[in-house]
Amino acid sequence: MSEQDTIRLIAGLGNPGPKYDRTRHNAGFWFVDALARRHGGQFRSESRFAGDVVRVTIDGQDVWLLKPMAYMNHSGQPIRLLSDFYRIPVASILVVHDEIDLPPGAARIKRGGGHGGHNGLRHIMAHLGKDFLRLRLGVGHPGHRDDVVPFVLSRPAPDEDVAIQDSIDRALDLTPQVVIGEVQKAMNQLHTSP
Repeated sequence: MSEQDTIRLIAGLGNPGPKYDRTRHNAGFWFVDALARRHGGQFRSESRFAGDVVRVTIDGQDVWLLKPMAYMNHSGQPIRLLSDFYRIPVASILVVHDEIDLPPGAARIKRGGGHGGHNGLRHIMAHLGKDFLRLRLGVGHPGHRDDVVPFVLSRPAPDEDVAIQDSIDRALDLTPQVVIGEVQKAMNQLHTSP
């Protein structure tokens, strides 16, 4: 992956429907919704991609934004459908997801690695391999692994919500750098903040 590789698809992970809208597991949806607003895009449902999509221009680069509507455990297929259709290589895909191993307010960029028990990532790796870029939005950990599912499917406390939104805002400011391939520079800035 060279520094000049650009991002052409940003997929935010979440579960469809109002029941899940403000839950921690939908942090990826929150991010791409905010990104679309910032760049004047309006999501529309695209059944051929099993998701909501919009194309925006970020720093002169056309980028597809995708919210898979196949539920978290089946996130890989919509991403694969869109990336295959537009011939977007895996290295040019950024996946945005909630991360229980980071506290609320933390955001980190990484490439590759394991799924860490995240079912959305597991399904994406089954369809695409591991060479995509990730934006991990910290949502905190419930303390015991048996509590993870109800935890991520519930709403964050008000102070945690503010912290998560703050991390999203910081990541939004750095998205143009990521899109044009300056990933290391964006990482350095994002990882030095909380």
